[in-house]
Amino acid sequence: MYKEPAKPHTLSNFTTSLDQLRSSVLRMSSLAHLNLKNSIKGLMERDDDWCNNCIADDEEIDLLEMQIDHEGIEVMSRFHPFASDLREVISSIKIGANIERVADQAVNIARRARKLNEQPELAELHLLDNPIRLSLEMFADAVRAFAERNAELAVELKSRDKELDLLNKDLTDALINRMQDDSPNLPSYLNLIFISRCLERIGDHACNIAEDVVFAVNAEDIRHPGKV
Repeated sequence: MYKEPAKPHTLSNFTTSLDQLRSSVLRMSSLAHLNLKNSIKGLMERDDDWCNNCIADDEEIDLLEMQIDHEGIEVMSRFHPFASDLREVISSIKIGANIERVADQAVNIARRARKLNEQPELAELHLLDNPIRLSLEMFADAVRAFAERNAELAVELKSRDKELDLLNKDLTDALINRMQDDSPNLPSYLNLIFISRCLERIGDHACNIAEDVVFAVNAEDIRHPGKV
C-alpha cells in the first residue's frame, strides 16, 4: 500500500512554532500582571471584588502554564533545536513556571487582603507602598527583558532584588515592634507581614525570569556568580 512520505519540517514551521511559544509566555505574563494589579487594588482600595477576580482568574494562568510546557516539548520533539534555539525553548518553559508562581503570590495577597478588609483600616498599610511599586516594576521589566531579548536589563534586576529584600526586612521589623504596642491588631499586622513576604517572593521570581533571559541570549548562567 502506497504511503505518502512525511513532509520535512521547514525553517518557517519551526519559526512559527517558536513564535507561538513566545506568544503564549507573553500572554500568560499579561494575565499574571493583571491579576497582581487586581490583588493590589483589592488590598489598597479595601474592595473584595478585585480580590475575588484575582482568585477566580488564576485557573486560566495555570492552564496556560501547562500549554507552554506542551508547546515547548512539541518544539523540541519535532524540530530538535540546538544552541540558541534550544536555550530559548528551555528558558521559555522555565519562565512560564516562574510566571505561574507570581500569579500564585497574587492570589496569596488577595486572600490576605480579604482578611484585612474585615478589620478596621491600619495606617501601616501604606508601609507596603514601596515594596508594591518595586515588585510590580521588577516583574514588568523581567517580562520586557524576555520580550526584547534584553540581557542588560535582565542583569540589572539583580541589584533591585536586594533593595526589595531590604524593604521587606525593614517593614517586618517595624510591624513586629508595632505589635508590642497594639496587640488587638496583631492578626492584621501579621497579614501585612505575609503580604510583604509575597511581594519579596515576586521579586525573586522576576530575578529567576531575568536569569533565564540571560541564559537564552548569552548562554551565560548568572544564578550563582563566583561559584563556577
